[in-house]
Amino acid sequence: MENHNHYFYVVECSDETYYAGYTNDLLRRISVHNSGKGAKYTRARLPVSLLWYEAYKTKTEAMKKEYWFKQLTRKQKEKYIRKEKQKSYESTKEL
Repeated sequence: MENHNHYFYVVECSDETYYAGYTNDLLRRISVHNSGKGAKYTRARLPVSLLWYEAYKTKTEAMKKEYWFKQLTRKQKEKYIRKEKQKSYESTKEL
């Protein structure tokens, strides 16, 4: 299995807003957000919870996905996450 160590991720903040970002260490990044040392946006909206993530082979791919996601409206973001979670669920159900 290939090592995918670049992530695009989405967290939901305590005020129910979304924050999307890039990291190469997902667990550490969520921990940093929740410690109040993460992005300025999330510091005022703690705690955050991981809503969605995708792994990529390169930093460039992950950051392109982050940029793409940030251009969507809230409704489009919700639809995308819902669709991807359903696809993920269906693929694990087949195992």
